[in-house]
Amino acid sequence: MLNYRNKAIVVISLLFSMFVIFACTAEETSSESSSGSNTLATIIDRGELVCGVNDNLTGFGVVNSAGQFEGFDIDFCKAVAAAILGDAGKVEYVPLTASARFEALAANEIDILIRNTTWTASRDRDLGNDFTAPTFYDGQGMMVKASSGYDSIESMAGSTVCVLQGTTTELNLDDRFTGSGIAYTPLTFETNDPLQAAYEEGRCDGWTTDKSGLASKRAGFSTPSDHVVLAETLSKEPLGPLTRDNDSELYDVVQWVVFGMMQAEESGITSSNVSSMASNPSDPGIARLLGVGFDGGEPSDFGFGINVDFMQNVISQVGNYGEVYESHLVPLGLTREGSLNAQWTEGGLIYAPPFR
Repeated sequence: MLNYRNKAIVVISLLFSMFVIFACTAEETSSESSSGSNTLATIIDRGELVCGVNDNLTGFGVVNSAGQFEGFDIDFCKAVAAAILGDAGKVEYVPLTASARFEALAANEIDILIRNTTWTASRDRDLGNDFTAPTFYDGQGMMVKASSGYDSIESMAGSTVCVLQGTTTELNLDDRFTGSGIAYTPLTFETNDPLQAAYEEGRCDGWTTDKSGLASKRAGFSTPSDHVVLAETLSKEPLGPLTRDNDSELYDVVQWVVFGMMQAEESGITSSNVSSMASNPSDPGIARLLGVGFDGGEPSDFGFGINVDFMQNVISQVGNYGEVYESHLVPLGLTREGSLNAQWTEGGLIYAPPFR
């Protein structure tokens, strides 16, 4: 039987052990929770941004004949590099399949993912991602051969449909057909090249993906008029950049680079006039956006951990939102007028919160 003195010693020892375990656990938890917040510092120390992208979607992300990456999403990678490092060319592009992209981000193989990726609740919460403001508002469609006779989803009963696996597209396809009692057979692929070959060979009757992607692929056919994108839009597909959860320093930079490019277009700031605008800003809002003082005042510092004039580098080296869109997406027939990708002043959803 323990006497009171021994009991007290035992209790104190137990309490001390619990304290040590708690302190170690707290330290490990703190280390783990902060590990995701160092990506911005890592990029700065490395001197290069590692960006996960598509390499096979004309207009958004593709390797051109010169072996260089180009496209709408590619330009947003460049914009982030310009903001953080002052040089839009300091990017390592990592091409990823749809099914491998989230794992690559979670495993720290890339810093950010900008690869025509749809913002959904499960991807936001369950996969540990943070989505910035969408850069492109899309919707899923269906492309068929003009000679097929298909003119609606309802007319495609018994058809075989080509679709990329591991995407919201695959889920939306099943929702639309199964939910409406329309029999179909999905034919899944991990990448677009074998999928396109199957479609062209007639192994599937339709090809479903985002309408922007269908426009991209249709434009690449020798006779685009042989293919028709059906009128129905099967889903909402807001596309934009992703960072890892709790990576707030990098997230803030990416978010406000996107907003900054949108605001630059609204304010009439372009790659050709940004220098003169910065030298003599016409109002305080433009001065804040470009990181310069107004009427003798000091520049606004939003505390992003990068140079206050970061948007000057973004706009001069990459362009505003409209310039990037015009360069890569308008040639595919994806005009902005009347679409969700018009500026908010023209009935669209392209809108930036205030820089103040």
